[in-house]
Amino acid sequence: MARAGSVQYLLGTAFYRLAYVEFGNPAAPAVLCVHGLTRNGRDFDPLAMRLAEHFHVICPDLPGRGKSDWLPSGALYQPPTYVTALAHLLAAINKPVAWVGTSLGGICGMMTAAAGNAPITSLVLNDIGPHIPKAALARIRDYMSAAPQSFASMAALEAHLRLIHAPFGNLSDAQWHYLARISARSVLDPAGGSAYALHYDPNIIEPIRDSTPADVDLWPLWGMIKAPILAIRGASSDLLLSETFEQMQASGAKALVVGDAGHAPALMDELTINEIAAFLQHSA
Repeated sequence: MARAGSVQYLLGTAFYRLAYVEFGNPAAPAVLCVHGLTRNGRDFDPLAMRLAEHFHVICPDLPGRGKSDWLPSGALYQPPTYVTALAHLLAAINKPVAWVGTSLGGICGMMTAAAGNAPITSLVLNDIGPHIPKAALARIRDYMSAAPQSFASMAALEAHLRLIHAPFGNLSDAQWHYLARISARSVLDPAGGSAYALHYDPNIIEPIRDSTPADVDLWPLWGMIKAPILAIRGASSDLLLSETFEQMQASGAKALVVGDAGHAPALMDELTINEIAAFLQHSA
């Protein structure tokens, strides 16, 4: 059963609330699961419930997502801000943690694991690596820019998710219904009636909205990470390219390919969940 909590973090001249849900025994080894750009911590519910058999699992909502506070300026929605917030959560956890990060959550994981005296015992990177191609960043910018501000029904919101997140994999209707439910917040439509919007601050796109994407090179960070790594790639991913994935393996990362997915595997299927659980138990 999920339990809700939060920590306060200092950013600039104000404190903000970082919300999370946790599963399992707080005395067990800790696992921190950090979601992707437009998602939230509830994405990890299926994985967290499995890991809770052996771990204390904490799944935060990054700033501006889910139940975490929105920030006063869209320009603040950058990886250093997220790492600052997550560092406060790590301090509250106050013990070594394994890190599972999807896309942006994996970038934050690499930044944290590369830091001196990092409390990271192992790292699971879901469809993210030390090279991020500009074409994939442009695709993400474009679909976020085109996202409707609201949806008249939950069915309309789910249809939108099925389209933009088709690369998540071959999900069941029940899984899509679940993703829609955790992705929605209630809003008023222009006429004052009830509607739904995606569960994030629309201003999270500001840092990339008007930019011309360039390739991102995180190889210097990669070389500073000492923790064991499980790298997961969606077989048709445009963000974690096969050549980058091969270089990650050559430098010592354990590898897993999810055959029916692109960017990024949803981590809801039993095979992938079991592989992650086995890696974390072996690395604990």
